[in-house]
Amino acid sequence: MSAITGTICAFLSERYGFMAKRKTKFICSECGTESPKWMGKCPGCEQWNTMIEEVEVTGATRRGTFAHSQNGSSLLAKPMPINAIEMENEPRIKTDLNELNRVLGGGVVKGSLVLIGGDPGIGKSTLLLQVSSQLANKGHLVLYISGEESLQQTKLRAERLGISSGNLLVYAETNLEEINRTIDSTNPTFVIIDSIQTVFHPEVTSAPGSVSQIRECTSELMRIGKTKGIAIFIVGHVTKEGAIAGPRLLEHMVDTVLYFEGERHHTYRILRAVKNRFGSTNEMGIFEMKELGLEEVNNPSEIFLEERSRGAAGSTVVASMEGTRPVLVEIQALISPTSFGNPRRMATGIDHTRVPLLMAVLEKRVGMLLQNQDAYLKVAGGVKLDEPAIDLAIVVSIASSYRDKPTRPTDCIIGEVGLTGEVRRVSRIEQRVQEAAKMGFERVILPANNLGGWKGPMGVQLIGVSSVSEALKAAFGE
Repeated sequence: MSAITGTICAFLSERYGFMAKRKTKFICSECGTESPKWMGKCPGCEQWNTMIEEVEVTGATRRGTFAHSQNGSSLLAKPMPINAIEMENEPRIKTDLNELNRVLGGGVVKGSLVLIGGDPGIGKSTLLLQVSSQLANKGHLVLYISGEESLQQTKLRAERLGISSGNLLVYAETNLEEINRTIDSTNPTFVIIDSIQTVFHPEVTSAPGSVSQIRECTSELMRIGKTKGIAIFIVGHVTKEGAIAGPRLLEHMVDTVLYFEGERHHTYRILRAVKNRFGSTNEMGIFEMKELGLEEVNNPSEIFLEERSRGAAGSTVVASMEGTRPVLVEIQALISPTSFGNPRRMATGIDHTRVPLLMAVLEKRVGMLLQNQDAYLKVAGGVKLDEPAIDLAIVVSIASSYRDKPTRPTDCIIGEVGLTGEVRRVSRIEQRVQEAAKMGFERVILPANNLGGWKGPMGVQLIGVSSVSEALKAAFGE
């Protein structure tokens, strides 16, 4: 019997280019490493008890790489000389949310696959439903596929947001084959999948949300989007650590990865791009959650500084670059004597490993005795900063709290700090200073190497410093 089955499979493989077989393998739920047998410890990420057994059925379809032709048909891709490839200059499709357009690189690209992740209840479905309504009102046909909510639940959210359009189609389905048939029959311009963890491929026997299901479903959606020129947005769940659930391969397959950040108990939301094949990465969009949905914030610097306490020790303002946009943010520090053997170093919105490094620079190069002090640092407003230009503001905040001496409320501090105590130049200093001048700051303390070749705005004093000691003298008027 096995010989007959093997002969049939060999004939089908040779004649039609596919094999129908069942394959058992073990896949790590954390990193996606595959193994032919079970292991207690994953050889990839070295985590214990993460290998999951999955039975995969290779589908009875002929698969290949497809290219999108100019007349809309799907053709088998063939190698071509790079100088013979014709560029199709298709304009980006803009939404009514300029913050989203900025994060996407100027608008939505046809045939793109965009992944949006975020905590539960942060507003991912609300954002996509608003975008769907805006695109539908522009005359585009949008197919919103909900795998977690019924049609009635989606309708309730739409009524709350004031959404009503005949070009917005809502479909509750999780079977990928049925989704594919619906896309073929309706031929939409945009497709929303909410969420990828609920969609399953009937040819894969593992449960929805598993590594194999996410990989196969994303691969099929990518094929649909590229061959038919459909822009597809997919929602991804996140783990407790904040990373998108499923294999890391999911983020590699898509064109753009967006993270929706913020606290559910606060009104402000931050949309950040960490990968974008069609634009700049590390762009940031600010939204405010209101009763009628998300509204964009055009001046985030004013939002982050509106509740700043003037004359408080440990508070400084830094001009940080978020992609192509300068944003003024307040950095707060609290230094207090420790009650334990080992002092605590805690940070919110800043890399926690940067705090002890900069405190060591203050101890060694300035002479501050901080080894018996607890340090708590926070970026006000919930934004996360990771660029080196915030180092000098962190150092001045720590010194201000330690000395219990406030800095001037009209000072903006910019600069990278080296281990030898020097202040190094930063990028895009002109945009940072212009943003500080627009918000009413009168002095900007910046690296001395950034002063040449340009002229600052009227009414703003530029103070160049080359070391941490000079920066502290300028900040405290010593």
